[in-house]
Amino acid sequence: MSDSNRRQFLKSSAVLLAGFPAVAANSKSPNDRIRVALVGLRGRGRDHIASFHALAGENVEIATMCDVDQSVLDQRIADYQKLSGKRVPCVNDMRKVLDDKSIDAVGFATPNHWHALGTIWACQAGKDVYVEKPGTHDFMEGKRIIDAARKYSRIVQHGTQNRSSPNIVEGIQKLKEGVIGKVYLARGIAFKGPRPNIGTIEGEVTPPGLDWDKWQGPAPAKPYSKVIHKFWHQLWDYGNGDIGNQGVHELDIMRWALGLNTHPTKVASMGGAFIRQDSEQAPQVQTVMYEWAGRDVSFSFETRSGLTNTEAGLGAEYPFLDKKNVVGVIFIGTEGFMIIPDYSSYRTFLGPKRTPGPSKVGEGDIANVPHFANFIKAVRSRKTSDLTAGPEELHLSAALPHFANIAYRTGRMLRFDSKTEKFVGDEEANRLLRRQYRAGFLVPEKV
Repeated sequence: MSDSNRRQFLKSSAVLLAGFPAVAANSKSPNDRIRVALVGLRGRGRDHIASFHALAGENVEIATMCDVDQSVLDQRIADYQKLSGKRVPCVNDMRKVLDDKSIDAVGFATPNHWHALGTIWACQAGKDVYVEKPGTHDFMEGKRIIDAARKYSRIVQHGTQNRSSPNIVEGIQKLKEGVIGKVYLARGIAFKGPRPNIGTIEGEVTPPGLDWDKWQGPAPAKPYSKVIHKFWHQLWDYGNGDIGNQGVHELDIMRWALGLNTHPTKVASMGGAFIRQDSEQAPQVQTVMYEWAGRDVSFSFETRSGLTNTEAGLGAEYPFLDKKNVVGVIFIGTEGFMIIPDYSSYRTFLGPKRTPGPSKVGEGDIANVPHFANFIKAVRSRKTSDLTAGPEELHLSAALPHFANIAYRTGRMLRFDSKTEKFVGDEEANRLLRRQYRAGFLVPEKV
């Protein structure tokens, strides 16, 4: 892509989205090296580095790293050099990654508001994509990711890594086989905290080496604030609250286990800032219930970010992987119940005495490498059926926190029509299905 085209991209997102031609399916042989670029290196980006590096024996190479914060980029490059003995090239603009025809795949661990646009741009540039959860910042982006993956014949994996955890896969299969009878209730919880008061959003001097304009990307242009930079998960322009950060994992497991392969038809959510008075916009306490037409099951989720109790052994006898938060899934059936307390274990308790039944206990890890390996398998085979968390699953699972937050923000129970992909008779709610994008960073109606 020429420099003149790149300048034009900043002027018109329509030009950007028309700039990449359709790409034929990857023609690499199963033995060819897969060159991966990593975009977004703070936090979860470190896990991308470790996981793709673990696949070096599968002829996978981390070829480039990209972050808009030079200090983070420098640290990750140095860390990786110690780990691998190799110093990889680095850039601070993902478009340079997309211009590089030697790159086969991109791992995105940026903040949520960049997930969909980065994924679509990469598909248009002929790259396969591993994108962190939630794969979208708003509902309508999910359809555009599906469209881009199909149109450009790209492999897109969603970072809901429980789908590739052997023990979780076994547990879901046991559930479907009726180990606890008919499941009539599914409940997910994410009790994370206590979190500190994040303070007030105020304009500040941008730290040296941080390209704040690129960090903001599709979001509205605002002065730099360390509150935004650090606590973006809790601010609507960038994140999706605790239910979108942690909850999407548990919601994905619940939907997967119950075979819910459509959007819910009804959603209600309540909560608020009951713990701290600060700049958080997402609720500190949130309860949501979903309903699927024709399915007689109670499906609910709850988040908290303060001191809390444990539940059904979660966070107590069966701790979460970090040993401090209370996170997991509870399925209750006519013959017993199952808990999934971490990312590599399940336990069942049967009958009136809650007698321990089938279980499989892992190390509590988050099954990173198997999920990245599944992505690489599909990159080589070019079969979307090889993916455990492809773009359709991305859209269905990411939609659940989006619907919860829309119901919370409107303060109403909402009914959703999957045929029209709109809430019934609620224009305020429908406006929240799609964000307003900054010029030059548009996710279009049609890719």
